Amino acid sequence: MHTKTNNITGILFDHNRIARIGLPEAVFCEGKSKQALRVLLQESSLKDGQPTLFTRLDEDVFASMPKDLIKKYNYHPLSRTAFTACLPGPEKGQVAIVSAGTADGSVTWEAARTLQYLGIKTRVYEDNGVAGLWRLTENLDNIQKAEVIIVVAGMDAALASVMGGLTGKPLFAVPTSVGYGMAQQGQAALTSMLVSCAPGVAVLNIDNGYGAACAAARVINLINKT
Repeated sequence: MHTKTNNITGILFDHNRIARIGLPEAVFCEGKSKQALRVLLQESSLKDGQPTLFTRLDEDVFASMPKDLIKKYNYHPLSRTAFTACLPGPEKGQVAIVSAGTADGSVTWEAARTLQYLGIKTRVYEDNGVAGLWRLTENLDNIQKAEVIIVVAGMDAALASVMGGLTGKPLFAVPTSVGYGMAQQGQAALTSMLVSCAPGVAVLNIDNGYGAACAAARVINLINKT
């Protein structure tokens, strides 16, 4: 059996995903009812259940769950992620997450928490926007020690091009919906990253920190197979 149906939530879990692609299924919480989430959180908290990553789990929704259930989870309000435990991770490889500003924190930490859940070594470097390049240059030597780099930036998202011109490491760029007016909820950042003159920068969807973490994890998993 590749899937299992929860009769209450109507959700089909892809339990063999980790065997196929090296990444487990996660629960995207936006749009799901509190009843469905309560059942899923309860099932994931059982001793014989595999720890599951819950993303986009709003703080007020999580707070509405039974107190005994809440105590079983490691919840991070900024990233809106929760899990009971981390998975055993690979031995080799580290990911550096570089953000333009603390305003990008929710996406930055969604990526960081996803990698933490996957058991992958991660370091976060916040507030490296191009308006003060000295901040990036001070961190650059440590950033370069990682096997994979994730760049998170809103507004003009110039950090992705700058970072792409400074490193030969696999680089995944995440535009965020941060910025005034013409930033258009991340559309400007997305366009900027897509037209970057730095070759080989791979671009994720707007605010998709989870997706960037999974892309980085694929590289780390491949490193550990060699």
